[in-house]
Amino acid sequence: MSRNLFSRYIWLIDTIRRHGNITREELNSLWKRSEFSNGEPLPRRTFYNYRNAIEELFKINIECNPTTFEYSIDDGGDSHNESVTEWMLNSAAMSNVLTDAREISERIFLEDVPSARYHLASVLGALKSLKQIHFTYSPYTRTNPTRDVIIEPYFMKLFRQRWYVTGRNIREDTIKTYALDRMSDVLVDTAGYEIPDDFDAENYFRDSFGIVFSHGEAKQIAIRTDARQAKYFRALPLHHSQQEMVHDTYSIFTFRLKLTPDFVQELLSHGPRVTVISPPELRAMMITSLEESLANYR
Repeated sequence: MSRNLFSRYIWLIDTIRRHGNITREELNSLWKRSEFSNGEPLPRRTFYNYRNAIEELFKINIECNPTTFEYSIDDGGDSHNESVTEWMLNSAAMSNVLTDAREISERIFLEDVPSARYHLASVLGALKSLKQIHFTYSPYTRTNPTRDVIIEPYFMKLFRQRWYVTGRNIREDTIKTYALDRMSDVLVDTAGYEIPDDFDAENYFRDSFGIVFSHGEAKQIAIRTDARQAKYFRALPLHHSQQEMVHDTYSIFTFRLKLTPDFVQELLSHGPRVTVISPPELRAMMITSLEESLANYR
């Protein structure tokens, strides 16, 4: 598929989504002002071909209201699917923009996602076809790698520039999470499997900050930030449960989360601009970590 054609799909999806409801006449008017049209309207047959291609590629339906003859995006009411689609569209749009900026590439600096280059396609394929994965795993906590790990992949998650796959470890009969950039010798098996009906991927990490799973109960957490740090948390929330109470010179943010080491590290990364108010267990974890860090400098 040509990049120009792909860009047209992105333009069409983005335009309809931004307007909510739009007629063919309004869409044509916008199309004629776009970089793709040469001032010409979008032919009806071409529009229908684009609709079909968008549905096939992105699983996005462009619906037409038979009463008003307005077009809109049907998201199916699934917020998770919508967020995945939004991520795909943002990634595609960014790819298009950056491709046009190759001549100034020496002035553009991006974050690396190492796991996306090597095993992402293989693991996604196994997830889609419900096939087992064999691989060697080299965690940072061990010197020697674990060989011939076999899992049934249940879902994937992107967190902090790394892709992770969560699934049932066959030999241990337990659900575990693996980072793709620590996997090697990845092989998709022909053996199939079924995801248990009682497993809910959406809820597995629902009360977790990142990818560290805990069997503990979720706690009500309150942290205090200065007014400047609060702006960052508003722009990029730490968790979907985040809520804010604004005061004159500070804000109180609350979360419902399990207490995991990666969340402690996240709070520590903001230094003195963040203070844990409750619960006591989290305050103790923060104090212990700070004292251990301070001891390294004594």
